[in-house]
Amino acid sequence: MKILINIDVPDLNPAIDFYRAALGLSVNRIIDGDVAELAGASAVIYLLQKSVGSSPSKALAGVRQYTRHWTPIHFDCVVDNVEEAARAIAAGAQQESDCVEWMGSRCISFSDPFGHGFCLIEFTDETYKDNAA
Repeated sequence: MKILINIDVPDLNPAIDFYRAALGLSVNRIIDGDVAELAGASAVIYLLQKSVGSSPSKALAGVRQYTRHWTPIHFDCVVDNVEEAARAIAAGAQQESDCVEWMGSRCISFSDPFGHGFCLIEFTDETYKDNAA
């Protein structure tokens, strides 16, 4: 299985600028003028330009809004050092938590300028440690 990450944004160019500066991603290509394919992560990330107030689905009554919102799904970026948080903040991310240490990881939560949540996670090993005794 291959996983793609799609992120709705109200304006493509500021979103490209943010993700390049905050996470060091690069633009692989622009599709139809309103989709940016980003490279530099273990999954391909697509920025999808979608207007504020547009409907995300015929089945949903809500509309897209780009203020901070909660969703049960977010993405985590595994980094060598969570001190890279300064880079994300300088690019316009809002830090939403202090550094939390848990099961061999250090994690800081953020929101991007478009309201989407993401985390920077640093592992002491490859993934979370098993604390079962």
